Amino acid sequence: MLATAAIALTLATAGPNIDNPYFPLPVGRHWTYHVDKQRDVVTVTDQTKLIANGVTARVVHDVVTEKGAPAEVTDDYYAQDPKGNVWYLGEATATYRHGKPSSTEGSFEAGVGGARAGIVMPAHPRVGMRYRQEFFKGHAEDRAEIVSLNERVKVPLGRYRHTLMTLETSALEPDVLEAKFYARGVGQVLAVDLSGDTARELLVATGGGRTRRG
Repeated sequence: MLATAAIALTLATAGPNIDNPYFPLPVGRHWTYHVDKQRDVVTVTDQTKLIANGVTARVVHDVVTEKGAPAEVTDDYYAQDPKGNVWYLGEATATYRHGKPSSTEGSFEAGVGGARAGIVMPAHPRVGMRYRQEFFKGHAEDRAEIVSLNERVKVPLGRYRHTLMTLETSALEPDVLEAKFYARGVGQVLAVDLSGDTARELLVATGGGRTRRG
């Protein structure tokens, strides 16, 4: 596993400025994805949050809508250490029903109730790397493995070469398997559910900062 004790020590010096090539989060950048009947808009805010474990994280706002109504609204917390690893430090999430929040299941913050940060993108990704992305026992237990650095991807926004591909699983949903694809200078461009329904989350627009195709 990548998230060894030695790497975890770098978390203490992580901060909110994130420029990892495969997971850049410049302030003002936004991405729009379509998945089935839903629209997902992810925006890097100028806000930071002091996480309970002492790390100052960048707040990224994620709004999923269906037919114009909110389905899920989340603030995610990220930080990058001096080596370039991007850490995930928690989220405040709410699902909506009939226009009103109905559940906050999945919310957690590193340093609270035994929750711990995980790595969402390594500084120097290599095929075969496996790492824990988040950990809050019984609520958030995602893991990822890098399986390729040379995938070709076509989405509505364009074509990307040399994308990084991960396979993601969760101990809480052992039958679920998801593939994600990341392009340098852009971030996530595609996610595919491999568990049976083959739902695809497609990047349709991005802006608010410099982007480039692979």
